[in-house]
Amino acid sequence: MAAQMAVNSGASMWGPLKELWETVEGAVWRRQSESVHLLDLQLKKHKPHFLSLFKNPPKSAEQRDKVRKASTEGIAIQGQQGSRLVPEQLLTEALILSDMFDMGELAALELLLAGEHQQPHFPGLTRGLVAVLLYWDGKLCVANSLRSLIQSRQGKTFTLELSGELVALTTRFTDELMSQGLTRRILSLVAEVSVTREFERLQKQRGLGNEKHRKEVSDLIKESRQALADSLFSWTCQSPLTKDDTLAIIGHLETVTAEADGSLDTVNMALVMALLYCLDVSFLDQGTEDREDLLQALPLLTEREYVFAVHNRLMDGQTWKLPGLQAVCRLAWALALRGLSQLPQGSSLVEFTETDEALADLALLGDVFLFMKEGMLGCEGFSQEEFYIRRLHTLITDFLALMPIKVKQLRNRADEDARVAHMSLQMGSEPPTSLRKDLDHLMFLIGEFYSKDPFSLELGLEFWCPAESLHHNNLQGSYQGMALQRPPQKQVVLSKFVRQMGDLLPSTLYIPYLRMLKGLANGPQCSHYCFSLLKTNGTPHGDNIQGVACSPVSWEHFFHSLMLYHENLRRDMPNPDTITHFRPPPTRGITQREMDGLTSLLQLLTTIITWSENARLALCEHPQWTPVVVVLGLLQCSVPPVLKGELIRCLAAFGKSPEIAASLWQSLEYTQILQTVRVPGQRQTAGIEVELNEIESSCEEYPLTRAFCQLISTLVESSLPVNLGAGLRAPGFGPYLTFLRDAVFLPFPTRAYRHAAEKWEVADAVLEVFHKLLRDYQPQPADFVQEMVELHGEQVPAHKPPGHSLMFHLLNDSPTLSLCLSLLEEGVRQLDTYAPFPGKKHLESAVLHCLCLLELALQKEVVFMDLLRESQASLLVSPLEQLLQGVSPQTRRADHIVNIASYLYHSSSNPHAAFQSAKILRHVARYPNIQSRLVGDFTHHQAVSDKLMAGFVECLDNDEAEETMDKEEGPLPHNLESDTQNKVAKVRHETKIHILNLLITSLELKPPNLALYLLGYEVKKPVSSTNLQDPGVLGCPRSCLHAILSLLQRGSEKRSGPVLIQQAPYLAELCYQVIHQLCACWDTSGPTMRYLRTSQDFLFSHLQHMPFSLPSNEIAALSQMSWLMKTAAIELRVTSLNLDGEFGMEEETRSVCGFLHFDTASKVRRKLLCVLDAIEFSQDIPDLLQLDFFERAQIEQVITNCEHVNEQGHTVCNVKLLHRVLVAEVNALQGMAAIGQRPLLMEEVNSILQQVVERNHVRRSLSAKRHALQSWRSLVETLLTACPADLVPADDRQLIIRDLLLDLHDKVLSEDAAGELMPIVAGTVFTLTAQLSQSILSEQQQGVGLDGDGSSGFASIANSALHMILRKMLDFILCTGGGFQRLRAHLYGALLYYLQIAQKPEEPDTLQTAGKSMWERLTAPEDSFSKLQRENLSVIESYGTALMEVVCRDACDGHEIGRMLALAVLDRILSIDRQSQWLVYLCNSGYLRVLVESLRQDDGALQSLLTPQPPLLKPLYIYESKMALLTRVAKTSEGAVELLRCGLVVQLMECQVFDMVPDNDAHRVLRDPSGFIPSPLDRYRQILLPALRLFQVILTSTTMHHQQGAPQVLQWLIVHADTIQSLLRCQELSMGALQELSLLTGALELSGEIHSTVLMEFQGHINRFQRMCLSLLARLAGGERERLLKQAEMAAPGDPAERREEMEVAMQQVCANIMEYCQTLLLQSSAQAQFTICLFSPSGNEPAGRDGARADLSSTLPSVASSRVPSLGLVLYLLKNSAADFSRYHQSHRQSLSKLQALDQLPPEELKELCQGLVSGPGGVDKIASGQRSLLAKRHVIETCLFVLWRHLEYYLLYCTPTDPKDALLPGASAFRSRFADDSLQGSGRGLGLSRVSQQDLDQLQTDMGAGFGETLQRKLLEVEGLYGEVRSRYTFIQALVRRIRGLLRHTKS
Repeated sequence: MAAQMAVNSGASMWGPLKELWETVEGAVWRRQSESVHLLDLQLKKHKPHFLSLFKNPPKSAEQRDKVRKASTEGIAIQGQQGSRLVPEQLLTEALILSDMFDMGELAALELLLAGEHQQPHFPGLTRGLVAVLLYWDGKLCVANSLRSLIQSRQGKTFTLELSGELVALTTRFTDELMSQGLTRRILSLVAEVSVTREFERLQKQRGLGNEKHRKEVSDLIKESRQALADSLFSWTCQSPLTKDDTLAIIGHLETVTAEADGSLDTVNMALVMALLYCLDVSFLDQGTEDREDLLQALPLLTEREYVFAVHNRLMDGQTWKLPGLQAVCRLAWALALRGLSQLPQGSSLVEFTETDEALADLALLGDVFLFMKEGMLGCEGFSQEEFYIRRLHTLITDFLALMPIKVKQLRNRADEDARVAHMSLQMGSEPPTSLRKDLDHLMFLIGEFYSKDPFSLELGLEFWCPAESLHHNNLQGSYQGMALQRPPQKQVVLSKFVRQMGDLLPSTLYIPYLRMLKGLANGPQCSHYCFSLLKTNGTPHGDNIQGVACSPVSWEHFFHSLMLYHENLRRDMPNPDTITHFRPPPTRGITQREMDGLTSLLQLLTTIITWSENARLALCEHPQWTPVVVVLGLLQCSVPPVLKGELIRCLAAFGKSPEIAASLWQSLEYTQILQTVRVPGQRQTAGIEVELNEIESSCEEYPLTRAFCQLISTLVESSLPVNLGAGLRAPGFGPYLTFLRDAVFLPFPTRAYRHAAEKWEVADAVLEVFHKLLRDYQPQPADFVQEMVELHGEQVPAHKPPGHSLMFHLLNDSPTLSLCLSLLEEGVRQLDTYAPFPGKKHLESAVLHCLCLLELALQKEVVFMDLLRESQASLLVSPLEQLLQGVSPQTRRADHIVNIASYLYHSSSNPHAAFQSAKILRHVARYPNIQSRLVGDFTHHQAVSDKLMAGFVECLDNDEAEETMDKEEGPLPHNLESDTQNKVAKVRHETKIHILNLLITSLELKPPNLALYLLGYEVKKPVSSTNLQDPGVLGCPRSCLHAILSLLQRGSEKRSGPVLIQQAPYLAELCYQVIHQLCACWDTSGPTMRYLRTSQDFLFSHLQHMPFSLPSNEIAALSQMSWLMKTAAIELRVTSLNLDGEFGMEEETRSVCGFLHFDTASKVRRKLLCVLDAIEFSQDIPDLLQLDFFERAQIEQVITNCEHVNEQGHTVCNVKLLHRVLVAEVNALQGMAAIGQRPLLMEEVNSILQQVVERNHVRRSLSAKRHALQSWRSLVETLLTACPADLVPADDRQLIIRDLLLDLHDKVLSEDAAGELMPIVAGTVFTLTAQLSQSILSEQQQGVGLDGDGSSGFASIANSALHMILRKMLDFILCTGGGFQRLRAHLYGALLYYLQIAQKPEEPDTLQTAGKSMWERLTAPEDSFSKLQRENLSVIESYGTALMEVVCRDACDGHEIGRMLALAVLDRILSIDRQSQWLVYLCNSGYLRVLVESLRQDDGALQSLLTPQPPLLKPLYIYESKMALLTRVAKTSEGAVELLRCGLVVQLMECQVFDMVPDNDAHRVLRDPSGFIPSPLDRYRQILLPALRLFQVILTSTTMHHQQGAPQVLQWLIVHADTIQSLLRCQELSMGALQELSLLTGALELSGEIHSTVLMEFQGHINRFQRMCLSLLARLAGGERERLLKQAEMAAPGDPAERREEMEVAMQQVCANIMEYCQTLLLQSSAQAQFTICLFSPSGNEPAGRDGARADLSSTLPSVASSRVPSLGLVLYLLKNSAADFSRYHQSHRQSLSKLQALDQLPPEELKELCQGLVSGPGGVDKIASGQRSLLAKRHVIETCLFVLWRHLEYYLLYCTPTDPKDALLPGASAFRSRFADDSLQGSGRGLGLSRVSQQDLDQLQTDMGAGFGETLQRKLLEVEGLYGEVRSRYTFIQALVRRIRGLLRHTKS
């Protein structure tokens, strides 16, 4: 028992029943595939609910006790552990609910809990009130389910075409229910349940809330009763009832009463119809294939007792409460018996069938036809049900066809009565009251019944027999070829009835007969037959004398009579001069009876011409009848307004044909029905305005005004002539508009009305005209120019188009606008009462027209105001959105927009108004300044705010909305007014679209905006502080965000995926877009993503259904996926940032994985690839236009002019506008030929439009594909770049990238891939290749792919796959052809990344590698890098010159980035191209020369870069790329020679940029703070250094041909000598300056090796360079060294030791270069020491010691003039320093290396230290290599120093003759002088005489050198050689030199 005592939180009285209804609806109406099985389960589960229909679970003391204790002991809830304590208040409410509905206490508690849960869906209601709604909603679900199940049965009347399995299931189930007494249960419920009774019960316990709640409860109760009654009705339509059930229905009907107006209510109507279907045998005449089965099942034939029981019950003399209803049942039974008697099986029932006449008489005595007209047709539900209409049609036609004698009797009696009445009239007495009017009633019934045809069945056709028109070939004799077959007997009888009744018609039947014809003429075919009948009646056979013999029911007679009336009444026309006020009409007017006759006649005429255009034209063109003239004539006579109203309606019907409308306008103007020509000073005496103000106003009825509005409305739609009234007044529509506005619209609220409803009818009629006028108005420039027309010799202003005038009134604070707005306010007020009132329908329609007017004005105002501004007219207008901010005079608040938005709250009852309201809000929301005010207005009052929010949410939540697709829908269910329902569903859908677009627009504006308010974010606090909750939590109301999410979530848990995607693709797309916008916007992103992640699990549940497939709407599916993927990418990025920020968040990592649903990489791959597959790259492009008449170029131009950007941002052609332009063009053609060609021209116009529609589709499709691909790309890139690396393991990552790359290429390289998608693909290829390269690189760094023999390929991805990727990439590059250069830039980037994979990582150049001999290197086996590189090259070479051509072309020309990347690709390929094929092509094809010559052209751009604030740095980057490529070319000797041949150095000589050295201090102020833009000096270095490097490479490559390169380079140095000298003399030696000097001295050193004979003329420059180099050496090796190193440590950021080291290496390099230069000079001058030149003075003093004190060189040298020449002591000092540094560096290098090798054994501190280098510097291993480089430089310095020292000492100590002043004339002096290298050393007037080098100097030199070059130094030097020299080629070089110098110093001169 305890288990049964658990509470179901879903409320067993509601939740499961709702589920039941959804299942039934899914199976029966939505035809879902898996629904049959689900339905079976649900029906088994809920069978008790159907058997005990509407019975509540019983109360019990035990339950009551348990509920009472729930507040202390708690109560168990299904699906939850433990028990829950329930508040006392809730329990009290539960017990009240239990008593009120007499239901079990637990069920009541469940309902209340469910009410609490559902409360957010019902803002403003308490949980108790919600529970009441849920209670009745549960009942309704059961009733609806029952009805649908019964409707799904197969039977005799209709079929839903469901599957056999489903039908069998429902038939079996419903049969069971029926056998258990369903009929009686339904009948008792219908009798028991009534709204008033239930309301009384609820009222007692305060179970009713506000008006809306009352309305909803009463609607639910009514719908439940209706559904029950409909269930019975549907059953009898399909299957017969048993005897007892039939008698039960009869018994129920006996007690039925009518409504106040005498009609039945809809529930009883259904039961009456159920009985009529029980008594129906007419379906057997249809002769369907299952007729025999139906005969067997019919109890009327098979059960005698059935017939007996029913017959006795209906023949019973006792009268029912509604005798008319009894009569109807008797008539139906009589006809059933008559039908049975005609069947062979009916012979056994003779005793009953013979009484049919008697029954029919009884029925007639009960006024059967009168009751059918008033009681049944008067029921509001009657016309909404197709099968009611069909059954009543059968009843009427069966009576006429099966009982012809009865009909004859009726006619005879009517003739008799007519005679009696006529005699009484002649005698002057009253006609007797006993006259029966059965025939009148029958005719009125037929007229009334057929005049409404909501389903366009045109059942009246059965009364028209086409055979009759065979005799006359008038008007398409055999209509639609129907006369070719014999019509059925019934049809013949019915048509005879229509004709015979019109013969010799007595006057009393005249009006009923016309009414009957009016009904039977309703429909396109019927009206034609009726027209023919009236025409043939008028032409009797034989001689016709003055139309005497023609029938009174004929056109002839009608128009003759109207003419006579006109003749008579015209004589009574008052004379305008004598009459001063309006007199009542004279007595000779029209009698009431004549009035009725004329009204009937006019209504018949109106009906016929409304439906039949042929009739309109035939009547108008008839020469004698001239109906329009007669009607207009009668309108000018004094006839009652009602008749005038009918006359005008008749004119309106004629005006439906444009050709008649045009002449009708002129006739109206001519007859002055509305006086448009006024004589100044004279009162109006006639016309409609007088009638309105004097007659209608006093009568308080306005039929004429309403009819006039209808006439104008029709005419405006057909045609609106521009020159209306020309010649009599200023032409135009002006006076009519003024009348409608000033005389009808503005005064309408203040007039008196006899019928309250008419007030709104008038408003509706006039607003409809305004709406049409404004709808068709397009603002034109001409509207704003005041045109004048000549009238009676003077100029008067012409009227503006009516739309212009309306716009002007709506864009000003005019009475018209105020009235429209107050009408909207009134509308909201009335709708908020939820009570019916007279004229409600017309008020709603008027409100709708007002909303449409405002929407149209907002739509057109932008163009209108632009044109107004351009025209400079003196009109003043304000934007409507600002006028709507005005204050309402009624409420004194600015609440116009609030009123407009309130219509969304009534969307369920007024979908169209809600739709217009959403459109208006969307227009207004475009303006940011208005948005913030709106938010204030909307949120000012809490009640208003809640109501508006509820309105928006209700619109979004509405289930009935449906997105219409182009494809044909299946057969619709029979009981729906399918068209209107479809339209409403479409409107509801469009409303949702507009609301979502409103949100999207608003979200783009700054907060606070409407979207934030509607989506539930904070608008008064910062948006990011919002805490989103589920509705109801913490008092959070249900917002639009909840509505959007629930729309999207529906069905997302099922396998088929979210329902919305399939059912409303565009809506789903917008929903995803809103969510993406919320996630992407900085303010809303945090709260939104938190909410989606925690409470919704939104992304995970939607991503698993990707890709979405919608064959019917591919564009929408792609867009949906785009927004979803974009959102997913954001979520990935955000989550991975959280992961980076905090460590140890396993569950977060899981959430990312789970979110991606990728437990294994294959799933990632599969999902991403599936989505990619869903994007179709091919696009069908429509063929070119084939035109015969139009000029193609012009048409294309017109199409281009009609293009605009639509809401989604696609550029499309406006088809409507194009159509207007083309049709105007066709209409403008003149002449007969054009008229003949018109159909062909129109056909061509159509084909053009069709083409444009296709083009638009293609554009939208391409745009969607682009968007989807872009989103896919961002998701993939985020996944690979932003996510933590461990999310996707490295090897899987490579395979994923491989598959993506191959797939992407396959798709883009297919034949029909659209070019528009290529750029995105190229971008993706670039990122993917970059990722692949990085992934492989990191894998190798971890030491995976390096070992092994390289055969298995690279890392985790095989070589073959890499080659496939390469091939596809190259194919892609080639397939882009000449265009797409920007696209190729991506591909070049990708190619560079790809080639990087095969690039061997730079091994640190260590002592070990140095230890390998050359032979070892040459014979080493090929490693995997070289192998891949070789294979790559062969792949590239297989493409031949085609690829070379493309890359070279891109390198020389085009977009800057493309050029840089192409240059880089060339550089890369040249570096691996061992056979130099590319180099040969580059040289031979002339591209190299182009590149070289372009350097000269770049000069100007480069010069502009050196200004303090450069325009763009592009030229610099391109220059660097070019120089890099040229340097690469120069690395081979052939390349270098080719470059020289192309005149490279000459080109560079002409560049003036090298001379423009910027002044460093001047630009320090203008530094870029971010440091991205380098300073001018740095930019200069970026230009100079590549050139110097290039020279060095050229000089190195052309060693064999130095005579070619060196002179040219030297020449360059000399051309730019000033610059070079200033650089060498540089004061501030920064790191950059040292780099410059290093390269410069290197170039000098290399260019120094020239035969002096060649360049004698340059000697002066060269000497100057030498001198400068030596002084530089003095600075760097000597005194300034320590100061510079200190400065480097201080200035630079980062590690000071590292900076110092860099600086040292750079200085070392410069010193090495200068020493090398010295060596070159020494060697060049002579091979023997005795003839050598001397570069250093013979002094052994070293510069100041290493204590870092600054020392000038001169201070330590003897104070002789030669102090400008550096001393040999400097060389010695340099040697000592280098040797010391060498051993120090070597030591630390050894340590680093051993650490690197024993990495795994290192203690953590040292590891950390080593890592520090890795993190901060470019890489620890680089550091080790740089140590190696610095060692090399030092060894080089040591070698050159030793050599220079030896040469000089050899000279000084062996060959130099010391001189004293007294020996000055000895010949040796001059020799010595010339030996000094630089003549200018003796310059400046100071010769270096013999006195300069004295013996004392030489002795001093020897002792100093001996002291300096001591044992320790020698040991060190030999150690250097031992450590480093073994594998080098100059082994023992140092040893030899040391030995020689030692010898020299020991040697004493002889």
